[in-house]
Amino acid sequence: MTIPAISVAMSVYNGERFLAESIESVLAQGFGDFEFLILDDGSRDATPDIVHHYADRDSRIRPIIRENRGLIASLNEMLARARAPIIARMDADDICRPQRFEKQIAFLADHPDYGVVGTWTEDIDEAGAPYSLSGNDHPTSHEGFLRAIETGSPLICHPAAMFRREVVRSVGDYHAAFRHCEDYDLWLRLASVTKLCSIPERLMRYRHYENQVSSRHATEQQIGAAVSYLAYRERLAGRPDPTANLERLPPIDELDALFGREGIARQVRARVAPGLLYSRASLRDDGFDLLCRYLREGGRRDGMWRVVARLVRFGEPVRAARLAATLAMG
Repeated sequence: MTIPAISVAMSVYNGERFLAESIESVLAQGFGDFEFLILDDGSRDATPDIVHHYADRDSRIRPIIRENRGLIASLNEMLARARAPIIARMDADDICRPQRFEKQIAFLADHPDYGVVGTWTEDIDEAGAPYSLSGNDHPTSHEGFLRAIETGSPLICHPAAMFRREVVRSVGDYHAAFRHCEDYDLWLRLASVTKLCSIPERLMRYRHYENQVSSRHATEQQIGAAVSYLAYRERLAGRPDPTANLERLPPIDELDALFGREGIARQVRARVAPGLLYSRASLRDDGFDLLCRYLREGGRRDGMWRVVARLVRFGEPVRAARLAATLAMG
């Protein structure tokens, strides 16, 4: 069989709502030399039927239908099965602009020292309408990427990423310990072996909605990202990465032992807590206890009384009272 230029990797779980539109945006790419791996990760809705429907119409689609194993296992399976030297990530709820693949593969051809290239995004809501989002765009140079790591700015939009398969495989693929932030951890590991950036064009329509993974698992995602950053700092300092062979991250209070020195758990809480203040999901799950612990450890209290009021609006009066008591303790 002829080897395609690109392997598109899409994992989907119960994604019937937006899947057809996402698939069609890939099939409509101006650059058409690709295979399209769509892995159904044990869906219980109409996802498998939709995948088979499009596979019957377009021979570039390689459907993989199996039981549920989770996103990281699915991503690594597609990396192993891909035939092309270049991988284009895609999620089942986003939409590619028609020029996405041709722009990204041209960038990689012109910049052999870059292993990963993303794109800027156009943010949309569940209905496809503009979604207002403040913050920086993704960095457009490797130097900007390294600065973004230190400032906590966005790095690369995962479903908009295109990368060299061999470079990702050389660092051990996606790591199982970093559920819900597996892309952030991968970018940090790649930063020491290749260059990464994004094209300053909005070639991906990135969807935001209440039930997406980043909303449902916000606290776990931010804790994992904080641990991944500290592992990155260990590697920069020439020390072994204590997370390298983990299947799952330990509880925060066990991180001092994992890293072999005191203060790591406290650093993680300090890095995570400010990002939880506006998240309804985080203030309703374990993120609330993390926030209270952070305050008891002397964390900054700016704006915390507004969080008390926010909890009342979220219908959490007991947690509002607990946070108020923590703040009153001084």
